[in-house]
Amino acid sequence: MLNLELSGKRVLVTGGTKGIGRAVVGLFLAQGANVMTSARQSDLEMPGGFLVAADLSTREGCEALAAAAKTRLGGVDIIVHVLGGSSAPGGGFAALDDEQWQRELDLNLFPAVRLDRALLPDMLARGQGVIIHVTSIQSRLPLPEATTAYAAAKAALSTYSKSLSKEVSPKGVRVVRVSPGWVETEASVALAERLAQQAGTDYEGGKQIIMGTLGGIPLGRPSTPTEVADLIGFLASPRAASITGGEFVIDGGTVPTA
Repeated sequence: MLNLELSGKRVLVTGGTKGIGRAVVGLFLAQGANVMTSARQSDLEMPGGFLVAADLSTREGCEALAAAAKTRLGGVDIIVHVLGGSSAPGGGFAALDDEQWQRELDLNLFPAVRLDRALLPDMLARGQGVIIHVTSIQSRLPLPEATTAYAAAKAALSTYSKSLSKEVSPKGVRVVRVSPGWVETEASVALAERLAQQAGTDYEGGKQIIMGTLGGIPLGRPSTPTEVADLIGFLASPRAASITGGEFVIDGGTVPTA
């Protein structure tokens, strides 16, 4: 395993109990970091790390996690904002009422804003730290039928991240974005299986349906959570010490322009 010089680093990962987040937690633990994440359920286990029960779609949940990071980790050196997703129904813009829009913002934008606001001052006081915001290629390639609000929230996260990087990078804190395309997480596997069943095909056929919806993936497959985690680990490490303010796409070539 490549040594990313992360041993002893204090790392907060949101959305760290499944999918990309779980892979990110595993990478940092394997590198010897001290890792904290959160989940809405309090009965989950996280061997080797700290798990805090908190609903990050609320202000109170973010405050609880930030307080736990300060007391149990003594602050953080690295924050990786993986939390995100969409519960919006299909049906285009007309299906999105104010409550749906608010839910997408509460899950995909405000947790990062609130946790950064709580934890960034200590990083600035030390003159060092790394913040990684996981955005999405859907901020550039939204799917109008079902992901308009999610895509808009991720676009807002990307713009916020860029602005934050310009403000705090001169003070020693790097801020970068990782923009995945379709990643073969538990949720995407379930979606492919459901589409396959509806179309009377197998799982590989379901994957082809999803890739067709995205306009094709030149690589011919989705990314894996481990591949995204490896990119995040590198960007968080001292090996990427001069990288800040950028957005790093990992999508198998889905976005058709540079």
